[in-house]
Amino acid sequence: MGLMKRDRTTFLIQWLKAEGRKPLVIRGARQVGKTWLIRDLARSQEKRLVELNFEKRPTLESLFESNDPKEIILHIGAAMGAKIDPLNTILFLDEIQAAPHLLAKLRWFFEEMSELPVIAAGSLLDFSLEKHEFSMPVGRISYLYLEPLSFEEFLVATGRGELLVYLQKYEGNLQIPEDLHLQSMKAVKEYLVIGGMPAAVASWAAEKSLEAVNQIHFDLLATYRDDFAKYRERLSMDRLEEVMDSVPRQLGKKFVYKNVNAEVSAPPLKQALDLLTKARVCHRVLSTSANGLPLGAEVDAKSIKVILLDCGLCGASLGMTLHQLNSVSEITMIHSGAMAEQFTGQILRTITPAYISPSLYYWQRDKKGSEAEVDYVIQHENQVIPLEVKAGTTGTLKSLHQFMKDKKKNIALRVNSDFPKISPIEIKDSSGGVIQYTLLSLPFYLLGQVHRLLNCLE
Repeated sequence: MGLMKRDRTTFLIQWLKAEGRKPLVIRGARQVGKTWLIRDLARSQEKRLVELNFEKRPTLESLFESNDPKEIILHIGAAMGAKIDPLNTILFLDEIQAAPHLLAKLRWFFEEMSELPVIAAGSLLDFSLEKHEFSMPVGRISYLYLEPLSFEEFLVATGRGELLVYLQKYEGNLQIPEDLHLQSMKAVKEYLVIGGMPAAVASWAAEKSLEAVNQIHFDLLATYRDDFAKYRERLSMDRLEEVMDSVPRQLGKKFVYKNVNAEVSAPPLKQALDLLTKARVCHRVLSTSANGLPLGAEVDAKSIKVILLDCGLCGASLGMTLHQLNSVSEITMIHSGAMAEQFTGQILRTITPAYISPSLYYWQRDKKGSEAEVDYVIQHENQVIPLEVKAGTTGTLKSLHQFMKDKKKNIALRVNSDFPKISPIEIKDSSGGVIQYTLLSLPFYLLGQVHRLLNCLE
C-alpha cells in the first residue's frame, strides 16, 4: 500500500513496548485495515508474525484446546513448522469471531506468558460476543478501535504529507493563504467521494481512476451484504438491505423507520439497524440533553440520526461521482449538505482515543414553535461543546444561539467551507436578553485538529 500510514500505529508501538502489556483485541468493521495494521507493526518492529486466520482455517481452533499457553505455543509451532520464541514474535489471531470462545483463553497468556504479545482481531466480533456463553477476561485484555482512514491519513496516502504538516502546525489566529485553502478544500471534496476505506484510498493513490474506486466501493458494499447472510438466522435479509440503503438517504435527518419501508413495522427494522451498528457498518448519532458529562448519561433513545461507516461508500450508494462534485462549487449541494454531516461524524470518530469505542451525539429541542437542533455535541476535556455543520460558507446559527443561551456555554464550533475564524458573538434574544459566546469557525480540513485548536482559544 505504499504510502499508507495509520495513526493507530503509534498506539500499537506503545502497547508493544509497555510493561504489563495485556493481550489486545482490535475492533472495527470489515475491510478497515486491521490485518494490514498488524502486519505493518510486525514489519516495522522487526518481529516475527505468526498469523492464524480462523475463518480461512477453522481447524486451527483445535490447537487451543489446552489452557496452558506453553502447550498452545508448542502446538502452533508444530502446525506452522517453526518454533515460537515469545520475545521476538507477535501472535496474531485473525477473524477470531469464527472461534469466539478463544477470547476467553487470552487471560492465560496474560497471566502465564505475558512476554508474548498476542493480538486478536475480528470484524463481526460484537455478534459473537453477544451470543457467547463464555466469560470475557475482563481486566486482562485491552481494546483498540479502528475506523476507516481519517482525512489526515488520506492526505498522507495521496502524497500531500507536507500539507498535513502545515495543518498540524496551524495556529488559530493566522491567515491561511488562499492557495492552501483551495488545495485543502479540493482534498476534502476528493475524500468525500473516495472515502477512507484502505482499498479505495490505495487504488486512488496509485491509479487516480474513479472507475476503479467506484468498483471497489460496490465490491465493499457487496461484501457487507454477503455478511448479512451470517446474521440470517435472526432477521430477513430484506430488512437489512432496506435499512442499509436508507441510511444514506436519511443522512442529516432524524432516522425514521417508516421512511425505510412504510409497510413493515418498526421492530424488525430497528433490529436490522442494531445488527448493522454492531457490525460497525452504520453508526447511530444519539440525541443528548447535553447538560453535562458524560454526554451518554442523558440520551433520548427515540431520537437518533444515523451515518454510514464511510462517506465513499455513502456516495457510491447514492450514485455520487467526483465530476458532479467538481461542477458544484459548494459541498452544500451534495445531497443537500447531508454529506457534510457524514464527513463530520466520520472524522469525529477517528479523533477519539484508540482505546475508547467512539460515540456520536447531537442536541435537539422539541418545544413547539421554538424547535432547535445542533448537528453534533462533543466533549473537549471537561467541557461540552456544540458543533454546527454548515455545508457552504454561510448559514444562520439560530439553533446554536439557542443552545448557548439554554446551556450558558461560552465556546461553540462551526465547521464549513470558509477560512478559519474566531468571532465574538453577541446577539439579543427574543426577550431582550444578551447571548454572548466565542465562535470558532473551522474549515472541514481542520476538523482533525479541533481539540488542539480549542486549546489555543483558552
